[in-house]
Parts: sequence; structure tokens; C-alpha cells
Amino acid sequence: MRLIDKRVKVSRRDMLRAGGVVAAAATVMPVGIVKAAEPVALSTDSFATLVKMARDIYPHDKIADKYYAAVIESLDKAAKDDAALKTLLEDGVAELDKKAAGLKNGSGYGAVSSEDERVAILKEIETTPFFQKVRGTMITGLYNNKELWPHFGYEGASADKGGYINRGFGDIDWL
Repeated sequence: MRLIDKRVKVSRRDMLRAGGVVAAAATVMPVGIVKAAEPVALSTDSFATLVKMARDIYPHDKIADKYYAAVIESLDKAAKDDAALKTLLEDGVAELDKKAAGLKNGSGYGAVSSEDERVAILKEIETTPFFQKVRGTMITGLYNNKELWPHFGYEGASADKGGYINRGFGDIDWL
């Protein structure tokens, strides 16, 4: 069984050292070094709407948008070669925007500031093939990402380490 020591082990000296390194890097590195995902088949607005939709379907506050965008980027690349998928995604985003325009703000889905209102829109379309395609792609794209496993408390496969009974079975600290 694994014992987790939850005490923070950072000294004042470590904090000052890390802060100095970050400050030095910030002065040397050019601004805008992180490149945003560029859609290849979908419009930029549709891509942004799909990222917002993905975050609303699977809301994890501590996970950066880049992970959601990476999954939508895989959908976008697939839509480049599949006209039916591109039509499904573009028409689905248009339907989302149409439903959002019916709200008091009169803008598209991405402009709706209330998460509750966006979720209500998603509940209306949750049985559509568009919603199911995005939802299904997000399940595998987000939860199979090994970089994100620590955020979810998953330590990876345990079969090669003797299974979960003898390793990690009682480690559920998030319940």
C-alpha cells in the first residue's frame, strides 16, 4: 500500500530560487511563444466553440484549455478527409449558436457567459449525433492522455505491479 505524505515540502529558499528562474526566463523568452491550435477543416469560430463545448461537457477546472483543444484538433484533422464529419461538426456548431442566440444575449454559444445556460443548451442536444460524436471523442482523448492522469488521481495500469489489491486499493483520497 502506498502512503501519501500530503505535507508541502517547499522551503523559502526553493521558492525564491524558482521565482528567480521564472523571472529570468520571462525576460529572455519572446512573448507569444506558445502557438495556438490552427484549424485545418473547420472555421476558427467553430473550433473555438467546440473547445468551449468540450470544456462544458467535461469540466475540469485544473486542466488547461490546450488539452481540450488537442482533442478538438484531432476531430478537425479527421474532418479534413471526411466531408460528412465536417458537415456534422459545422452544422452542430451552427445549431448551438442558433440556440444560444435565442437567449437574452443574442450571441453565439461561445459568448454565453453563464455555464448553467450553456449546459441547458447542451442538454437539449445531447441525443444528437453531433453531441455524441464530440462527447465520445472527448472521453478517449481526454481520459487516455497520460499527462492528465495525475490530475485525475490515476496512477496508471497496475497489472505489471501486482494489481490494485496490494497496491493503491485504499489510496482514494478524493472521496
